[in-house]
Amino acid sequence: MIAIFKKELWSYFGNWSAWLIIAAFSLIGTLFLFFFENDSNIFEIGTASLQSYFVLVPWLLMFIIPAVSMKTLAEEQQSGTLSWLFSQPVKVSQIVTGKFLSVWLVGILCLLPSLVYLYTVYVLGVPEGNIDLGATLGSYFGLVVLTAAFSAVGILASSLSQNQIMAYLLGVFFCFFFYFGMEQLASYKLLGGADYLLSNLGFYQHFLAFTRGLIDSRDVFYFLLVIGICLFGAKVFVEKKK
Repeated sequence: MIAIFKKELWSYFGNWSAWLIIAAFSLIGTLFLFFFENDSNIFEIGTASLQSYFVLVPWLLMFIIPAVSMKTLAEEQQSGTLSWLFSQPVKVSQIVTGKFLSVWLVGILCLLPSLVYLYTVYVLGVPEGNIDLGATLGSYFGLVVLTAAFSAVGILASSLSQNQIMAYLLGVFFCFFFYFGMEQLASYKLLGGADYLLSNLGFYQHFLAFTRGLIDSRDVFYFLLVIGICLFGAKVFVEKKK
């Protein structure tokens, strides 16, 4: 697994693709938070808070993470190197896990530049340091967990596809559906009492709890369960390609 993890990291950072993704992610976040006129602009909101950033980032992640994960398994099959991996002394579960960890790490690195935003808001607060650190730290924890969930979904989408474009489109669709689609379907109140259950099956409500500074073990368990199911599904689909 460690060898797969290192191989994937080298493929991302060796050809500058990861650096470009991190730079683009940071640039988009900076423009929306400090320059563009929108509901996320910190200066227009007028409060020392990063909550607008935590609303914006999941939408960026659902497009960025599938772009990172699309090549993990789909490219291996497309180029024929998946058969070579099968011949190595490594289990399919280790292949899937190693690729998942590499995608997750790139996603976490996309979040690190936002610490500059945190420092900026901390300094600009009146008085200085007037920021809800509990909600902020909880939101960061939620983003790390949400990034892991998106990464697992992206790996599953890549295992279902035979080319990178289809893997990307499936990844974006799955991430969008689990984060926003299920919540929207529940808001229509078409299923009666089942609407509450449908809402809680999606990512949004569980991530929202973290943004309030509440780290509930039930929300953590939910994301761990989603990650486990997605990685198990990816393992099953990869094994069928042997």
